[in-house]
Amino acid sequence: MPGGQERTLRRRINSVQSTKQITRAMELIAATRVVKAMTRANAARPYAAKMTGVIEDLASGGVGVDDPLLRSGDEIKSIGFVVITSDRGLAGAYNSAVIKAAEKEVMAAQTEGKQYKLILIGKKAEDYFKFRNYEIEAAFSGMTDTPSYEDARKVATTVREIFIAEEVDQVILAYQEFVSMGTQRVAVRKFLPLESMETVASEGSGDAESRALFEFEPSPEGVLSALLPRYVESRLYSALLDASASEHANRQRAMKAATDNAEELITKLSRALNRARQDAITTEIMEIVGGAEALGDGNDEKSTTEKHEETQITV
Repeated sequence: MPGGQERTLRRRINSVQSTKQITRAMELIAATRVVKAMTRANAARPYAAKMTGVIEDLASGGVGVDDPLLRSGDEIKSIGFVVITSDRGLAGAYNSAVIKAAEKEVMAAQTEGKQYKLILIGKKAEDYFKFRNYEIEAAFSGMTDTPSYEDARKVATTVREIFIAEEVDQVILAYQEFVSMGTQRVAVRKFLPLESMETVASEGSGDAESRALFEFEPSPEGVLSALLPRYVESRLYSALLDASASEHANRQRAMKAATDNAEELITKLSRALNRARQDAITTEIMEIVGGAEALGDGNDEKSTTEKHEETQITV
């Protein structure tokens, strides 16, 4: 019945309006958080730049150190994968894009007969790989929204331990790199082993050679051995900050799209409700007109009968 259809449409409109309010609020929250994440990422870059500059100085000075983080085996038998996703959903294709890229690399390693270990950051990656019975070495959660340097240190320690113990010969990092508010891209990069000192020196900023005469205490080798773990931590911290900013940017876009879709749906439902009301009004008018016509026909028949009876009486 028209009345029942109107009630159904009104309930749907109210439900969509409530959803729209939620998605709009989440969009505004994500917009605020992505700005904060960008600020933190920019604030962390000078530290990473200084760290790289000191290592360039050491490399240009010809420092050589036999550090496990610099080892590079000729044959890679086992690969560790560090996958950074989020703890929560509603972020569009953010998690699925990173997981898809990481799973592709894992399957390629299996095809080549290599072993693998997964170090997962974020509940989404953990749930995905656990459900599909992948071998998970370690899983971390509660650090993707606003990562701290201590979070990066905790993950880096786990990664460094399995690499130094030669449980893996190479470590691959998969995350989403933040380019701008409108552009984020999946990055799959080699994380360990670190580049050799010769490579660092050749890819330096150019002025490292002029600073190579700096004196380091207690010794250049000692400084380098102390800096390499910090260098690993800073790289991972930078990736966590990029992933956090990318997550909030993706969530903002997803919630904006959901809000726009809700507005469009409300417009369509409102038009359908108006049509239903017009149909109901038209039906009621037709019923009134039909009833009036029926009453009019009945009165006409009654008048004709009375006139016929009066004629008979007169005659």
